[in-house]
Amino acid sequence: MELSDANLQTLTEYLKKTLDPDPAIRRPAEKFLESVEGNQNYPLLLLTLLEKSQDNVIKVCASVTFKNYIKRNWRIVEDEPNKICEADRVAIKANIVHLMLSSPEQIQKQLSDAISIIGREDFPQKWPDLLTEMVNRFQSGDFHVINGVLRTAHSLFKRYRHEFKSNELWTEIKLVLDAFALPLTNLFKATIELCSTHANDASALRILFSSLILISKLFYSLNFQDLPEFFEDNMETWMNNFHTLLTLDNKLLQTDDEEEAGLLELLKSQICDNAALYAQKYDEEFQRYLPRFVTAIWNLLVTTGQEVKYDLLVSNAIQFLASVCERPHYKNLFEDQNTLTSICEKVIVPNMEFRAADEEAFEDNSEEYIRRDLEGSDIDTRRRAACDLVRGLCKFFEGPVTGIFSGYVNSMLQEYAKNPSVNWKHKDAAIYLVTSLASKAQTQKHGITQANELVNLTEFFVNHILPDLKSANVNEFPVLKADGIKYIMIFRNQVPKEHLLVSIPLLINHLQAESIVVHTYAAHALERLFTMRGPNNATLFTAAEIAPFVEILLTNLFKALTLPGSSENEYIMKAIMRSFSLLQEAIIPYIPTLITQLTQKLLAVSKPGLLGVFQKLIASKANDHQGFYLLNSIIEHMPPESVDQYRKQIFILLFQRLQNSKTTKFIKSFLVFINLYCIKYGALALQEIFDGIQPKMFGMVLEKIIIPEIQKVSGNVEKKICAVGITKLLTECPPMMDTEYTKLWTPLLQSLIGLFELPEDDTIPDEEHFIDIEDTPGYQTAFSQLAFAGKKEHDPVGQMVNNPKIHLAQSLHKLSTACPGRVPSMVSTSLNAEALQYLQGYLQAASVTLL
Repeated sequence: MELSDANLQTLTEYLKKTLDPDPAIRRPAEKFLESVEGNQNYPLLLLTLLEKSQDNVIKVCASVTFKNYIKRNWRIVEDEPNKICEADRVAIKANIVHLMLSSPEQIQKQLSDAISIIGREDFPQKWPDLLTEMVNRFQSGDFHVINGVLRTAHSLFKRYRHEFKSNELWTEIKLVLDAFALPLTNLFKATIELCSTHANDASALRILFSSLILISKLFYSLNFQDLPEFFEDNMETWMNNFHTLLTLDNKLLQTDDEEEAGLLELLKSQICDNAALYAQKYDEEFQRYLPRFVTAIWNLLVTTGQEVKYDLLVSNAIQFLASVCERPHYKNLFEDQNTLTSICEKVIVPNMEFRAADEEAFEDNSEEYIRRDLEGSDIDTRRRAACDLVRGLCKFFEGPVTGIFSGYVNSMLQEYAKNPSVNWKHKDAAIYLVTSLASKAQTQKHGITQANELVNLTEFFVNHILPDLKSANVNEFPVLKADGIKYIMIFRNQVPKEHLLVSIPLLINHLQAESIVVHTYAAHALERLFTMRGPNNATLFTAAEIAPFVEILLTNLFKALTLPGSSENEYIMKAIMRSFSLLQEAIIPYIPTLITQLTQKLLAVSKPGLLGVFQKLIASKANDHQGFYLLNSIIEHMPPESVDQYRKQIFILLFQRLQNSKTTKFIKSFLVFINLYCIKYGALALQEIFDGIQPKMFGMVLEKIIIPEIQKVSGNVEKKICAVGITKLLTECPPMMDTEYTKLWTPLLQSLIGLFELPEDDTIPDEEHFIDIEDTPGYQTAFSQLAFAGKKEHDPVGQMVNNPKIHLAQSLHKLSTACPGRVPSMVSTSLNAEALQYLQGYLQAASVTLL
């Protein structure tokens, strides 16, 4: 491709089309750009366009397209062709830094990301002058340029925080330090001086604080692996200035926004991180600065408000104290009883309070609340930091801390008892404080594995958790209900089994709570209880112990899926699957009733219900088998007319997944499903639904999926389902005999004989070896155990077909009587000799012939 005006114009037109909301216009343009991106000069045309175009939208579009192009193509993979020619690589590296620094911020960010992607591959060996070019820009005095350099350096160097130590890594860091550390320090000092000069100029301070945040982030990255000699020599400069910044008035640059952290809060947060890094890793060198930082951060904590915008700052400040208090060097700072009491009263308790913002999230943004609370993404919350501080203090002062906090817990519970409807937040804080105090070691899979022996968890459970859960009204005090259920999840290994067994029917009741958080926690708690192991690694609860609750358990789980906001709730789905796994034989009588009930419930809420559940599960590589479980169960147990209007949409969802993310597990599940569909609704119905989605799709499915992939199906029942389904396609689908699909008849028959006689194809592509498949229920193989729940011998075609080989022979005989001469001709002329021999054996065993 030439660097010509005509090509620039063509590129502009196609980029415009990629922004069109109409997929008929957008997708062909995207395909065109993908088809030409391998040509020489393509990336240079993009860079020329974002430099010279007069249209800002096109410039931004070109910058995003360029970044994504670099992301896809820059890495050179061994034994694969180089996707970008060397001349283009050289030209890009020669021009991109200048172009990035002279671009508006929106484009600068895209190009900065592109530089960091290139840098990860080429720096320093293949791009030795990058640092020099960047450092020289510090002299410009233009903070738009300087911040562009800092942002790019941050994206390049932040990987030092996450990589294993190695000689190669340290060589690179040393090279960076030699070129970058002194200019960065000088820039740091100069920027702080400018802050004093422009103390009354808010717009100037905003730019300068943006620079200081990036400088502080770079300090963290460059110091993470080891303490560099340069920073040790210049520690006084950095620490004194960090301390000065920490003590700046919070009202500086204050905005009216109560939610979004301001620049000063972000800067102080990063300085807390930097101080925590030094306190943890370089405690000897940092020791003389530490008391000043503890004082500054303590003052910061007791003077900072409860507004959401301060959350990151407060949590990082508390995390600093947590990291300090668990180090032997600093033990003396905390051992005074008054200090411990003060920390509890002024830092821990206030930051464990359930605020209005938390209540709003609980009620209106429940999915995010659950994600943060259950899945451990609450790392930046005040509560999580306060909890970590409690644990840190308990490392050396477990007795005194437990005594002090026990007094606070009792006081909170007494306040709650005076007026529960008004003071319920006191009990919430008490439960959280007990949880923090008792939790010494925890995993997501097993809950608390090591507890504080000074806390009587069983007594607290009986006196303060069970009463809330036993309340007849599952919708009363939803936050406390969620707290109680979470307590069960966390301390399930510390609470005696008899108490856990008492809690199971209570949890089942709470599956009907209106609060999404409460019924989700109830489902998750049940799933966790059912995975617990007892002696000999058997499940802690036997099917016999759970059997009295089976009907109400499964009924409530299925009903929970139809509650507002829960049609796609993965925790409920996992609880359903885990229940099936645990109960197996006990649930057999309920399967038809429950599936019917579930489907009717979902149909009542239309697409958000039925299609929402399927779409969520089918889209997940880890959970798609659960989607097929529901699908197969509905086909087996529901009257056809009840799902007629949804069939096409279900197949479209399946085809989208096949097209976008095909895996062996998905194909095996898909083959079982379509053959069960064929058995239940008829071969012609399967052909018509395929061709109704897209003309000739039936043939494509036969040719591209069924015939080549059927050998992958594993499990006796699955193979039987597929065999009976394919037999129907061969013998009960008229288009297979008198249309262009006829050419696929013999290959389909041969693939079926292969399914009977050849070994299973158990090869799995390399990239699929790490797809997570939980130990979920059912029969036969791990993959297929979810096809149908219940006894291992459960066979949905058992009453119809005993021996699928005999069934094939009988069905072929019946077909041959309807069209004499055709079947023997097709078999004898096209079927592989070995397959023909097997087929003759089936015919003899069935005592039939082909006419």
